[in-house]
Amino acid sequence: MAASANNLGDEHVAVQKLQPQAKIYERLLKLGAFYKQQYNTEPEFYVRVPGRVNIIGEHVDYCGYSVLPMAVDQSIILAVGTCPEKETLQLRPLDEGKFQSFDCDLNDLNIKLPKTGGPAWYNYYLCGIKGVQEELGKKWRPIGLQVVLSGNVPLAAGLSSSSALVSAAVLATAHVQGMHLDRKLLASISASCEQYIGTHSGGMDQAIAYLAKQGCAQHIEFHPKLKGTPVTLPAGSCFVVANSLVQKKKAASSDYNERVVECRLATRWLAKSQKLPNWQEFIRFVDLEEELHLDNAAYAQLIEKQLTKSLYTRDDICETLNITEQQLEMDFLTPSTQHMQQFKLRQRALHVIQESGRVVKFRQICEQLERRASKQDFEQLGKLMQQSHHSLRELYECSHPDLERLIALSVKQGVSARVTGAGWGGCIVAMCDSINAAADYVKVLKRDYYAQLPPHLLERYQPNDFNEVVFATFPSNGAELFVQ
Repeated sequence: MAASANNLGDEHVAVQKLQPQAKIYERLLKLGAFYKQQYNTEPEFYVRVPGRVNIIGEHVDYCGYSVLPMAVDQSIILAVGTCPEKETLQLRPLDEGKFQSFDCDLNDLNIKLPKTGGPAWYNYYLCGIKGVQEELGKKWRPIGLQVVLSGNVPLAAGLSSSSALVSAAVLATAHVQGMHLDRKLLASISASCEQYIGTHSGGMDQAIAYLAKQGCAQHIEFHPKLKGTPVTLPAGSCFVVANSLVQKKKAASSDYNERVVECRLATRWLAKSQKLPNWQEFIRFVDLEEELHLDNAAYAQLIEKQLTKSLYTRDDICETLNITEQQLEMDFLTPSTQHMQQFKLRQRALHVIQESGRVVKFRQICEQLERRASKQDFEQLGKLMQQSHHSLRELYECSHPDLERLIALSVKQGVSARVTGAGWGGCIVAMCDSINAAADYVKVLKRDYYAQLPPHLLERYQPNDFNEVVFATFPSNGAELFVQ
């Protein structure tokens, strides 16, 4: 078992003593009681990893650009114990009616992906174990694990429930293996191991899961290396998350990976247009920006000049890049995107470059507001969120009619909102100028959106006055590890 990391500062996950005043105390006690019921012994430690809401900077992380998310109160929690003589993993979900238990041999980790639909829930946990196993190499030891888990991050809602589960598995496994719990390293392992379930993650979800600090958002940069800078949100402001209840699983559909591929193709197209001999090596917009010494405006101009068509065919791409269709499939498309026949390179590239500029402006305005209050600056933040949503709907095409209904209600209330997360369903995030304004806004959404839901959804969410699906949220801490 890893030694306590209490003296290692903010850059490491400290082992904390669980205190009765901790916000999470009751949830962890309930989980601990379930652990004892399942395994007839007490857990050795607990893990909490939060979900997140991204305030601005959507679909830019996998292109190397910065984002501005915050962790939410909703989280995945684990109670964990070791069983060294068994060399097996035993997973027991608290919600037994919804998720099946899972056992496997740690010497034979096998992540099976279905041909259709998303991966089974436990595969996300296996990803985390496999990520640590790969990181440790020969130092890895198959120490038996007994785990119970619970989560209140809404599933497939764009609040990062799956990444929170992967990150929780990484943290728990790393602790059992005696690793130093360096937040940036754990975030990096968590991001890269999502490839095992077919998601080409950009790293935002895992970075905020580990780097978040209570009371502020984080400006997370990925280039040249992972860096989180706390950003104080405007005094008095309140962010509301509203779940459209249209579920969209990143790993169950090719939409997300199609956008990744289109961005990579656009990067190479632009690199070749600039006569770079190593054009094939460029797959992220940020690397090309650095190579060509472009600022944000000049990059957008380059895209408009070089990517003139609204739709490119396979033939167009093969001809311009001077490659065969077989090369396109082997070297440029991923397993889940082999079916693609048309590519919207111009639209995807323009969204990414303009959105990356909005993130930088948003942070700058927040810093100005910290120095002096300004209604005009606050309104400018709202405009940036509106521009982001417009771009996601029109250029990235990842909205949904039900998300648009929520956005229309927000506009009617004078509230700035945007789709958050991968899109195609999930949630919107809205910025209100006070807690009272947020309460009024939530009332309107409950009356005009949620009360109109189909009967089966009303039956599920109305008894709790829809508080699970529309709520004000405040920035919470990143990943935590507790002992009793």
